[in-house]
Amino acid sequence: MRDARLFTDRRDAGHQLADRLAGYARLDPVVLAMPRGGVPVAAEIATRLAAPLDILVVRKIGCPWQPELGLGALAEGGVRVLNEALIADVGVGRGALDEVTAQEQHELDRRVTRYRRDRRAVPVDGRAVILVDDGLATGYTALAAIEAIRRRGGRRVILAVPVAPRDSLERMRAAADEVVVVETPRWFPGVGAFYRRFDQTSDDEVVAILEGAARPGDVPRRALSDG
Repeated sequence: MRDARLFTDRRDAGHQLADRLAGYARLDPVVLAMPRGGVPVAAEIATRLAAPLDILVVRKIGCPWQPELGLGALAEGGVRVLNEALIADVGVGRGALDEVTAQEQHELDRRVTRYRRDRRAVPVDGRAVILVDDGLATGYTALAAIEAIRRRGGRRVILAVPVAPRDSLERMRAAADEVVVVETPRWFPGVGAFYRRFDQTSDDEVVAILEGAARPGDVPRRALSDG
């Protein structure tokens, strides 16, 4: 039995999440979206907080014979996070794992080029960063993204998602400085189960949102606060 509300779509989820994040405007944050589904969610938040919006591209590393089973994740900046216990449990060899990793790295690089074009990544050094996706499952893509932000000098990482299973949140709270979530259902068959409309976000939609978003020079930088 479902014990959480349904979001109409990703923009509705972003609107509800933005309500919970309104107070973070005082931190002068950068909003980073995990493409593709996190981008329309993050756009609502960036607009509400008058914050610059950018992406942080991540890719799940799936099991070679069961791709939906995530063994870890990649993120921009050469980050790779692995679920070593699961890898050992399913018996994936290093050669097979490296082959899947290479395939996902190729797709990650393609997306970076497709989405950013000639735009540079928004700097996060010394900044508070709100990292956004449309939901969490195991959370390994978020872990990789958090590590990438730390390597780029992010001062404070706030992970923000509309929905996540309760067991994954404990792992996230250990990695991020803060976690903001709208729904934490006991029953969790997958992120899409909590949306009335969960169509795949296209590359073109990601590019259009980013091209219409505020860039660092468009948004006044306020003094940072530990609030």
